[in-house]
Order: sequence, then C-alpha cells, then structure tokens
Amino acid sequence: MIKLDGKIFTHFDFILPFIVLPIIGFSFILINEANTVLAHKQILYITIGFMSFCVFFLLPIRKLEWLIPFFYWFCIGLLMLVDILGATKLGAKRWLEIPFTNFTIQPSEIFKPAFLLMLAYLIKINPPPAGGYKFKEFAKFSFYIILPFILIKSEPDLGSALIILIVGYVVLFLVGINYKIILTGILIIGILAPISPLIYNNLNDYQKKRIVDFLSEKPSYQVRQSMIAIGSGGVSGKSKDDATQTHFKFLPISTSDFIFAYTIERYGFIGACILLAGYLSLILHLLSLNRILKKDYFARVFTSGLAILIFIYVGVNISMTIGFAPVVGVPLPFFSYGGSSFVTFMVLFGIYENLLSFRFDPHYKLVKINL
Repeated sequence: MIKLDGKIFTHFDFILPFIVLPIIGFSFILINEANTVLAHKQILYITIGFMSFCVFFLLPIRKLEWLIPFFYWFCIGLLMLVDILGATKLGAKRWLEIPFTNFTIQPSEIFKPAFLLMLAYLIKINPPPAGGYKFKEFAKFSFYIILPFILIKSEPDLGSALIILIVGYVVLFLVGINYKIILTGILIIGILAPISPLIYNNLNDYQKKRIVDFLSEKPSYQVRQSMIAIGSGGVSGKSKDDATQTHFKFLPISTSDFIFAYTIERYGFIGACILLAGYLSLILHLLSLNRILKKDYFARVFTSGLAILIFIYVGVNISMTIGFAPVVGVPLPFFSYGGSSFVTFMVLFGIYENLLSFRFDPHYKLVKINL
C-alpha cells in the first residue's frame, strides 16, 4: 500500500496558511462585490496558484540545487528575449506570447523565484566570513543583482527593477557585509545625489509624469479618487450600495492597484487595520525564522528575501494609494486581482514550505510503502 508519508508535515509551517488564507478570502469578497466576472477569473487564478504551490512544495529542491544557476540564466534569457520578441501593452514591452495560444507570460514575474533561489544558492556555497563579505564577494553578488535590474528597467518596468535591486541588497545586509562596504555605499549615494536631474532626464515620459504628479500640489486623478474613497470610508466603512466611488467607477482599477482604497471605503479604518495586521504578522513571522534557520543559509536567505519582497510590495502599494509614493503597478500580494502576482507568490510560498519541511530529510521520502 502506498500513501503520503506524514513525516513531511512535521516541519510544515501551519502558521502561514492561517495568515494567508483569510487575506485571500477577504480579497475575493471585495472583487466579487466590485465585478463578478473578474471574481470568476480570480477563482481560476487561485486554483492555478494552489496547484503551483503543491508542485513546488513536492519538488526535491535541495536535491536539485545544482540546477538553480541554469534556472536563473534561463530567466535572464527570457528577459533578454522580451527586448526582441516582447508583446507591447500600455506602452511597455514586458510580455512574451506563448506560441499557438492567446496567453502571454511576464518574465519579470517568473524571474523573482529564480532570483531568490540564486541568491540563496550563492550564499550557501559561499557563506559570509567573520566580519561580513568583503568587496570581492560583494562585487560578485552585485553582478547577479544589477544584471536583472538593467534588463527589467529597459522594458521599461522601473518599479519591478527597483524591487529586485532593493531585495538583493537588503538580503546581503541581513546576511552580513563588511561595514566598509556600507559606508562606501552611503558615500556613493551622497555623491550621486546632485546628478539626480540627469537620471530623471533618462526616464520615459510616463515615468516622468508619475514623478511630476507625485510632487505637484494637486495629486493625479487616480490618487484623488483613491483619497476620496479612503476618506469616505470613515471608521467602520460603508455598505456595498453606498460605496459609490467603486460602484460608479470613479475609483480606477479598484480591484487591483487601488483595492486598498476600496477596502477602506467598504470596511473603514478598522478593515484597513485588520488587513495591515495580517501582512505585518506574515512579515514578522517570516523574519522570525532567521533564528531557527541560522545555520541553514539556503532556507534563511530565501525566507528573508520573501519577507522583504512582501514588505516592499505592501509598502509601495499602500503608499501610492494614499499619495505618499508615485503610482506604479505594484499589487498587494494575495489581495489584488490578477494571476501573475498571485501565482508567483504561491510558487514562492511553495518553495518556502519545501525548504522548511525537508531540511532534515536528506532522502526526501514523499511516500511510504507498506507491504
């Protein structure tokens, strides 16, 4: 008789679904209220996401570590291919069409798991020495961080490129780099600050417009409508029929980029606090595992990178919603409508659970056979 070996759940992180599933359920309620057609599509994305989670949870990732560099460079190849064969939507060339189908893929989303795995792999085979990484090791890691930054920025997708850049260097900071490198980085930033107008001039027109809208006294139309929705929600929110900003289409992209504003319009300050508490619990929970995974650099780096990634996504999305950051297409993880981001994060959590569950199982037994 063959059955699933229950031992694989001995080290499974059961706190994770306890935090994430309510966020997904809360999101679906809002999307269904705003647009039932999108809600039906979201069911498909959720299904694909959970299937992806199961696949990556059951993969023998630690046995296949040697394939991670190949996966990384394959994704780099896809990013390069975007410049040649990429499909253009809304003025940006970020997608590749799958031959003989009507589907497209976004290589910058596929790259995120490859990037975190590559960082974890590199740090595992070259753990930080006493005193942290020196300039030689730091330069090597920087190559693997800056290369995708350049490729994704050229699509253009400055938001995703900056996320990759920030996640990479914050992970290195958490793992340990020499204090001289930190001081040098601060010095370089100070030197480059006066030439920021040159950087601004090299941006695309729509990127310049976002910065101008952000810095101007009068916010852009999207942000104004978002702030009206937030203000109208009050402490406890409004009923579905009274949430006029969303249902009369004043609030743009209310189910994806500006779903946080719709959340407050419906459930007020209390609803926003509950949602933020969920994300805060998730981030702190992931970071707390640094203590448990202290000697396991592979799992530790991946887990820390995942926590930082979620923190940046949540911080940027909410900041742009309330007018504290330029408007960029950064969704709320597990909350905004859409498939690419949802499936990507489910893949990331599948890898995370895999690295936790099988860290003490060198033989990787998935099933038990009883004769």
